[in-house]
Amino acid sequence: MEGKGAHLAFKSRWCKTDEELCRHSTSFNLHKAIRNDFFQSYLYLLEWLPLVKLYALTSEVINGEMQFYARAKHFYREVPATEEGMMGDYVELSSTDIKSSREFLRKFVGGPGKAGTDCALDCGSGIGRVTKHVLLPVFKSVELVDMMENFLAEAQNYLRGREDRVKMYYCYSLQEFIPAPQKYDVIWIQWVSGNLTDKDLLEFLIRCKNALKDNGVVILKDNVAREGCILDPLDSSVIRDLNILQSLVKKSGLTILQQERQEGFPDQCVPVWMLALQKDANFSLKRGMCEWEAPET
Repeated sequence: MEGKGAHLAFKSRWCKTDEELCRHSTSFNLHKAIRNDFFQSYLYLLEWLPLVKLYALTSEVINGEMQFYARAKHFYREVPATEEGMMGDYVELSSTDIKSSREFLRKFVGGPGKAGTDCALDCGSGIGRVTKHVLLPVFKSVELVDMMENFLAEAQNYLRGREDRVKMYYCYSLQEFIPAPQKYDVIWIQWVSGNLTDKDLLEFLIRCKNALKDNGVVILKDNVAREGCILDPLDSSVIRDLNILQSLVKKSGLTILQQERQEGFPDQCVPVWMLALQKDANFSLKRGMCEWEAPET
């Protein structure tokens, strides 16, 4: 509760500053840049880091690319294209993760009114660990997308023997990737949503929604903060709490069918949650985007 109180107090101060600060000051411009990309999270981020340092880690543009993304690419160049690398040196948790993912997926596919089993998309696929152990046992074909070319190259070896059912390897960052409309029964997004800013995650979820077939489902699985939002400058990612994730999902026009915490991980690990998302039939895109937009200042 203390963290929540600090957040609300800071929010109150910022509203006052927003009205009184000179519109052309450097401080105001830095605040606005961070807020535009991390609208749901930026107040929590500012509680952890000074404004100027936070701006440099998130919104500063270097060689035409926002540093938040450039730093992530730099980090993953050093990650080995192995299961150990994909699990961040927690490879002993892989089987527990896979078992829970399979059980969660089974609830939403292969029956009346559920998602079909023709085609799935693995987002932030790495070498294809989820594709191999979770998706290929269920779906007739799977496609992979990842920003690291060496991961996708290794995936072709890792998935050898199943290559006839792996239809495409897309080398794109998710903030740039546009999945084909109405193509996928399931879109799996694991341990990669934190590598997108709030704004880009929202826009990617909207594109995923449009890429779903009838009854299609998005599975979002990721680390979840106990409260607020935490920036990890090492791999340039953010860990959001459930309230922030749920808010972004709502604004995208998806609705949460079910959410479940990953069991069997050590207590010292950041909590991991699985969310099953489906198109909200009552959603208005115009309404959702209006809710997202920050007030003019």
